Amino acid sequence: MEPSVHKDFSKCHDVVIAGAGPVGLFLAGELALAGCSVLVLEQAPQAGSPLKDLPFGLRGLSAATMDSLDRRDLLAVLQARGADRDIPATAHWMQQGRRPAGHFAGIPFFHDRIDSATWPYRLPGPTGGMASDMTSIETVLAQRATAMGAEIRRGCGVETVTQSETGIGIRTSGGTVEARWLVGCDGGRSTVRKAAGIGFTGTAPELTGYAAEVELADPDKLKPGRHHTATGLYTYAPPSLVAMVDFDGGAFHRTQPVTRDHIQVVLRKVSGTDVTVTALRLATTWTDRACQATDYRRGRIMLAGDAAHIHAPLGGQGLNLGLGDAINLGWKLAATIRGDAPPGLLDSYAAERHPVGAQVLDWSRAQVALMRPDPGARALAAIIRDLVETRDGASYCAGRVWGTGLRHDLGGTHPLVGQSAPDFALADGTRLNERLRTGRGLFLDFAARPSRQALAARWTGQVDYIASDAQDRLGLSAILVRPDGLVAWAGDHADDDEQACQAGSRWFATPSRPGTPQP
Repeated sequence: MEPSVHKDFSKCHDVVIAGAGPVGLFLAGELALAGCSVLVLEQAPQAGSPLKDLPFGLRGLSAATMDSLDRRDLLAVLQARGADRDIPATAHWMQQGRRPAGHFAGIPFFHDRIDSATWPYRLPGPTGGMASDMTSIETVLAQRATAMGAEIRRGCGVETVTQSETGIGIRTSGGTVEARWLVGCDGGRSTVRKAAGIGFTGTAPELTGYAAEVELADPDKLKPGRHHTATGLYTYAPPSLVAMVDFDGGAFHRTQPVTRDHIQVVLRKVSGTDVTVTALRLATTWTDRACQATDYRRGRIMLAGDAAHIHAPLGGQGLNLGLGDAINLGWKLAATIRGDAPPGLLDSYAAERHPVGAQVLDWSRAQVALMRPDPGARALAAIIRDLVETRDGASYCAGRVWGTGLRHDLGGTHPLVGQSAPDFALADGTRLNERLRTGRGLFLDFAARPSRQALAARWTGQVDYIASDAQDRLGLSAILVRPDGLVAWAGDHADDDEQACQAGSRWFATPSRPGTPQP
């Protein structure tokens, strides 16, 4: 039975999340940390997959993502798993004389050209991101979600959705589930997005991309590394890993099985050699189709991750973008459920994240344009190569790829507002990131003024007040940080409490203006 508009949803799950990928699992942990009852539904019966393990599952995590993971005490766990799996040896780009910092359309930029002064509010520490694999990421996030009390049901995909004013009815392959809110983290072909009637618009694909593990009769015919050719692009990591881009309009992606013969045809086409593939062990395809949901919310249905945006997997931006969605949405949805959200808090999720998604889609489109096998693209690529060898060019690319240049529009005038909070080393030996592991906001007062302590008390239970000096204040007198780690307000002077009060009231409910609990 589907729920009627009069059904009582007070005893069902607070939130059901469709999809147990990294985005859905991270969001489940965020909501459970805030005290919400969470159920994750996943269509796949098993968590593991060869495509999620090394080398196919290799992903780059941006500095912004590393900050988010550190703020939830997950970064060290993931780094330990990476060390055990020897991930740096898996990445072909690590086998270079210079230390690579990332790439744009396959054109690398290097650490020795990056100017850290580009980000004056970024304290010294890990900046350039890290490599991990999807198996490790999902394992760590699933362990955290279940430890917090979230439930994960595998082999139980969403089939139909019915929404009322008070809740959601979800028919699955294992029966009917009811929730007060539903979040679709179920990929680019999202059932949840389609059920909500949310549009998905963008640009059609120009290419089919391939990643394959093969056996070659004559491997010496392929040069190791990444190579642009007159017919496409290929990357060869000896002895068996091949990645290719064929500008066929995306004709082969998910349209028919990927066979040894087909891989050989495409490899010969894009490499310009008569190399022979004797065996195909594993292969996957992708395209550069770039689409974004017209809205991230429809009533009690929300979208995050690939359900909200898809694009070519160039430079690992998709995973980082989706995890950014999750940490931005989690505390806002939890506050709405608890009833201590100020007006408009949940709507700020789409307002903040939709522009970020649009930027990443354009970043992806620009890379594809540079990869086209035509004289114009090759000429432009030569110019880009020169630019990324300059300090300004490399620093610009790093800011985009690492997320260090990302600033959400939160309406503040201080340049730090909307950026990821610096990980201040406090006088008591702790760090700011550690103090955010409660999932609450943080008012850090370097001057220990009683008026600011009283101000933070207005948002008791939502904001922790800390009076402490730091090794480097970066010229600040105080800082108000949201639960997701974004700076809501930053003060350079001792007499700007009124601005702090206005910023805090925008993000946190006060006793004089409480939020309205959602039924």
